[in-house]
Amino acid sequence: MKMNSCLIATLLTLITAGAMAQSGKSGSNSSTDSRYFRPRAITQPVRFGIKAGLNVADWQGDASESASGLLDLSNGYAGKKVRPGFHAGAYAVVPLGSQFTLEPGVYYSQKGTVLRGRFTSESFQLLNAQATVTNQASYLDVPVLAKYYAGGSSAEGFHFFAGPQVSFLLSNRVDTRASLLGFSVLNQNFDVTDNFRRVDVALVGGLGYRFSNGLNLGVGYDFGLNTLDQRGNFDTYNRVVKASVGFDF
Repeated sequence: MKMNSCLIATLLTLITAGAMAQSGKSGSNSSTDSRYFRPRAITQPVRFGIKAGLNVADWQGDASESASGLLDLSNGYAGKKVRPGFHAGAYAVVPLGSQFTLEPGVYYSQKGTVLRGRFTSESFQLLNAQATVTNQASYLDVPVLAKYYAGGSSAEGFHFFAGPQVSFLLSNRVDTRASLLGFSVLNQNFDVTDNFRRVDVALVGGLGYRFSNGLNLGVGYDFGLNTLDQRGNFDTYNRVVKASVGFDF
């Protein structure tokens, strides 16, 4: 009886020791598994950058007739030209995945148009009478652009962008010049801000390329949706081609 008790005690001891060893091994494996297979959140930081470039601005609509009225050239001829300018500002890049980003920005931007008039009457033709009106509009552009990177990475490569833009009119001036026989006879600049709509809404689209060091190049087009005239006397819309160079950090 005493021997049986010793055997039972020995068996219980061995079983307990084996169970403890198995439990320790399982815990060790669990620790190892959690160390090597713990999921990791892959996040990309928000980047900030600066951008500047060239604007080639124009009006679409009743611009020629409107400018002719401003210059009192109803008996003459007016031809519409583009107005060169620039834009400059800052933006943020918010990654939305491996190929998509959201890019809100704020830019100072010059827009407008240029119209050149030449009097067609015989007397003025002999004097080579000409006149030029330049609409000098300054806006604060606030675009929110969605970008798609065709190369599979939002860090570099070719990309396409599109999105809405709200522009706030800062100032709008008209510069008028006239000449006879090549000599200037008129040079005036006056404020017409109150005649133009304070807020302009546009759709923006374009393409670009971003280098791995943060340098990026882009070409875009602003398609204005609002008529510019505050009183609704004529239908004229902003159209702007932009070429820019930027750098984000």
